[in-house]
Amino acid sequence: MDRLEAMRTFVAVVSEGAFTRAAERLGHSPQLVSKYVSQLEQRLGSRLLNRTTRKVSLTEAGRVYYQRAQQVLAEIDEMESQLGDLQHSPRGQLRISAPVSFASRHMAGLLCDFRRAYPQVQIDLHLNDRRVDIVEEGFDIALRIGQLQDSSLIARKIVSINLAWVASPGYLQAHGTPQSPEQLADHQYLNYSYSDNSQLFGKGAGALVQQHGISCNNGDVLVEAAVQGAGIALQPTFIAGPAIADGRLVTLMPEHTPAPMGLYAVYAHRQLLASKVRSFIDFMDGYFGSPPSWDLGLYSRDS
Repeated sequence: MDRLEAMRTFVAVVSEGAFTRAAERLGHSPQLVSKYVSQLEQRLGSRLLNRTTRKVSLTEAGRVYYQRAQQVLAEIDEMESQLGDLQHSPRGQLRISAPVSFASRHMAGLLCDFRRAYPQVQIDLHLNDRRVDIVEEGFDIALRIGQLQDSSLIARKIVSINLAWVASPGYLQAHGTPQSPEQLADHQYLNYSYSDNSQLFGKGAGALVQQHGISCNNGDVLVEAAVQGAGIALQPTFIAGPAIADGRLVTLMPEHTPAPMGLYAVYAHRQLLASKVRSFIDFMDGYFGSPPSWDLGLYSRDS
């Protein structure tokens, strides 16, 4: 048994969540993938995966082995890249997790430009607004918006993200314009369900804004609802900017707008950072401008 190939196969099965998808990713047959994992378990004397007809899941031993196997494979890949010319010509698959609205609006150009600069790097982009575990789920980089606190990961700020209170002119004409977040109790609030309202507005106002309107885990939906007069939203300008610029939305309560957040590139702490990861992070630095392109003509404030 090729121990390294068996290790790579096991990691692929866990990352993909199924033997068939791992086989497609590796270019093997499902039977060979199953054989490698079974041989690995026999050699280790431990069951690594619980198998059902629908999915696979890690055992306790499997979780320990998966984390260490990822580190070993990453170190081997980096060692091989240092022995060759990979440090100067990054290559291989780069797995990225990114927020849905930001990526769908602003990452296509970035990815195309990066691929033109580094054609031997293949991008595997996954859009998800939940906070993924980049180690457990096998991502090289996660892009996150907010204030980061996880000290076990390395984070590099890419660009500032401004927020704005917005509503349609028609909604404000019909319902009036609030002067503070506390007055949202008299309005329809369009709530982003992943936000911590108590942190944004204080505990009292945080409870008030959840009593009315629409709650959704996607900012594009909330901005469009605001355009259609459904209520007041607090959203990043990279989503709301076009509607503000053409007058479909107006900004309000500027003195109560939360401080800018940041878009961060987050990656696991490793002594040797893979060249494909380093190249992508360096490429993003300054790509969106300061202020970013979506804020030009709207705001000059930048953290």
